[in-house]
Amino acid sequence: MKEILTVSQLNENIKAFLEESFGTLWVEGEVSNLRRPQSGHVYFTLKDDKSQIRAVYFRPFGARTVRFDLEDGMKILCRARLTAYVPRGDYQLIVETVEPQGTGALQKAFEQLKAKLAAEGLFDASRKKPLPFLPARIGVVTSPSGAVIRDILNVTRRRFPSVDILIAPTRVQGATAAGEIIAALARLQRVGGIEVIILARGGGSLEDLAPFNDEALARAVAQCRIPVVSAVGHETDFTICDFVADLRAPTPSAAAELVVPEQAELSTAVDLLAQRLAAAQRRLIAAKRARLDALAARFRDPRRYLQDFSLRVDDLQDRLGRAWAQKAAALQGRLERLELGLRHQNPQKRLREMRLRLDGLEKTLLAGWRRTAHDCRTRLQKNAALLSSLNPLAVLPRGYSITRRLPEGTIVRAAHQLTPDAQISIQLARGGALARVEKIQEE
Repeated sequence: MKEILTVSQLNENIKAFLEESFGTLWVEGEVSNLRRPQSGHVYFTLKDDKSQIRAVYFRPFGARTVRFDLEDGMKILCRARLTAYVPRGDYQLIVETVEPQGTGALQKAFEQLKAKLAAEGLFDASRKKPLPFLPARIGVVTSPSGAVIRDILNVTRRRFPSVDILIAPTRVQGATAAGEIIAALARLQRVGGIEVIILARGGGSLEDLAPFNDEALARAVAQCRIPVVSAVGHETDFTICDFVADLRAPTPSAAAELVVPEQAELSTAVDLLAQRLAAAQRRLIAAKRARLDALAARFRDPRRYLQDFSLRVDDLQDRLGRAWAQKAAALQGRLERLELGLRHQNPQKRLREMRLRLDGLEKTLLAGWRRTAHDCRTRLQKNAALLSSLNPLAVLPRGYSITRRLPEGTIVRAAHQLTPDAQISIQLARGGALARVEKIQEE
């Protein structure tokens, strides 16, 4: 009886057969139906003009193996494992590494990486390190067998033969070149005395220059603590390393000229500076000599200074004696004047004078007070008599009275101010009365 398989068993057998039969293989084709879910994996279809196959690139958990972003329509060469997806029975490629195919894809990868590193600030001029003026030792990362290293050595020997050149040999083309260049940079940084590094190779196509467009190499150049000069390709060639390096040279020979100064020019400059220094020194010595001569002409014998000081001391002593005698005489005269004034200012005499003056002031004050009191009493009596004569109540004892209209209390001076039955009050010399008007008599 034949063995009966389930669908799952069949697909499992197909998967094992495919993985054992094909293993790792290289496949080229065009990317289509590209998808990027939230998991970070990349799903796409790899096709040519006659067929297609599903492919998946799982999100890497280590070093990035794709140096650019995949896009629909991009032609790529990928290293992958052939397998089958058991639940659906589909066979597909598990992509491990991807390389662009064709100039268009390489240029696209170049532009993507350039934009990414520029956004991170790796091209900013503020992070560029200055080159040393005259490096004692130069590190060169390049192929040891190419024309590039010969050009650099020829230029450095011609310009400054004593400069030490240390070569870090490496491949400058191929899949492993970028990693070797990174390792060479690391070795040169561990060597003591290297002041500048030249990263160089000759011209070539975009595929030939691909190692110098590697993201890992670009970051290694940016992180290098030694200034790096990028001299990759011809003058019209540009790589990512050119933008990241501290200085870009159009050619390897130009890099050597930029790093190493011309010895003859330096010698000429040193000679000119020496001449200028000697001339300045001569001018300084002449000025100092002239000043010294002027000071020597003004300098006199010290004994003459001592004689002048002796005469001045004697003169000051005489002036001091005269001044002290004058001061003593003035003080004596002032003392005598003070004694005389003190006699005139005897306290007992002044007390007697002040007592007599006080007695006179007391008598004068008493007489003035008496006159003032008499005058005030006289004015009071006159004012009292005048006030008594003007008092309206003074006529009441003679039979007069004061009539007021009630209730407002208005004094009645004429009969027309009254009305019949009006109430009035009558003030007499002694007492008063309330009355009511019965009849009004006009004049």
